[in-house]
Amino acid sequence: MPPPRTPEKGLRHRLAELRGPEVKPRALDARALAALAANPGCRRRAILDGAGVDKAKLASSLGSPSAFGQSQFAFVRGNAFEAKVKADGGTELLRLAAEKLDRTAEPPMGARLPDLGAQDSEGRTRRTEEALREAAAERGAWTLLDHPMLALDVAGSPAFLEPDAVVVHPDGSWTVVEIKSFPMLDGAADPAKVGAAARQAAVYVLALERVAERLDPPPRVRHRVLLVCPKDFSNLPTASAVDVRKQRAVTSRQLARLTRIEEIAGTLPEGVCFAPELPPEQLEWSVESVPATYAPECLSACELAFHCRDRSRTAGAVTSLGRPVRAELGGLTTVGDVLAAARGEAGDPDDPAVAALRRAAALRAEALASAAEGAREVTGCR
Repeated sequence: MPPPRTPEKGLRHRLAELRGPEVKPRALDARALAALAANPGCRRRAILDGAGVDKAKLASSLGSPSAFGQSQFAFVRGNAFEAKVKADGGTELLRLAAEKLDRTAEPPMGARLPDLGAQDSEGRTRRTEEALREAAAERGAWTLLDHPMLALDVAGSPAFLEPDAVVVHPDGSWTVVEIKSFPMLDGAADPAKVGAAARQAAVYVLALERVAERLDPPPRVRHRVLLVCPKDFSNLPTASAVDVRKQRAVTSRQLARLTRIEEIAGTLPEGVCFAPELPPEQLEWSVESVPATYAPECLSACELAFHCRDRSRTAGAVTSLGRPVRAELGGLTTVGDVLAAARGEAGDPDDPAVAALRRAAALRAEALASAAEGAREVTGCR
């Protein structure tokens, strides 16, 4: 008789069943974590990301392929720019870090570049923590960690994260580095892209803080990250310091609100599986067995957004109109409920949302009647 599985092994086994026994799990990166934190009430995304399901392939199998993601051209261009930034032992990257974040420190004439290689994610995570501990203990020099591996617990499941770089300053403090291929024109970049980069960097800051908490004394993790981009229309790197305190606080709070993965998995019916090669009918049943919380913002952050939008519209859910509208409507959750309340056919008259809808309907009717009367007068004049 085989020994009973531990809870952790039991959860891993269940998650493997959900994505398909032969399907390799997809890593949960910082971009996905930032999107998940922006919509913590979506159990569907939480379980799919926790199980390592490839949502892009799943969306295609469901007949709702997603346009979300980075083009191959942008991916190649980004890799080439990152290699340029880190050339010559990261000399230019460290110069930018000193210029934008640490003008009082000694200029970086060179830096330690620890080897972070290991066979698997767990090994790379341990090696990264060892390198950070050594760098924090040896003050007075710069250290550059190229693609370190960090771990962050997300709803009871570990996520392995790989920032572009982490700089250890001579005072022992740590800074996250984000390297992006979008340009900085006259010292400023697209605010939307900078915001997305800040939310992603905030996830790395949280993961670094978990490492720092295990050291004695804990090093300071800086809340100003270094954003490196091409300057104007050239391929020359420039940088700016981005304060991510707000994004870090929001992300930490939202991740703490996530329902634990094992709780979601425990509510699913037998036979649920998200393997993309399954028949579309079975896949759709599996996906719909997990409740989703769709909002228009999902279109820029989730591969399943088109599928969820279609189902949300079919159900007449007011969330498809946006979170601000949903918040204003209180207990009215469908478009049918809203229209019935506005017509006086349903709803509590003492409910502020119902009263506002009826007042708006009365004003609309009054405006239409006035317009019709004006049209009749004009027609009579002719």
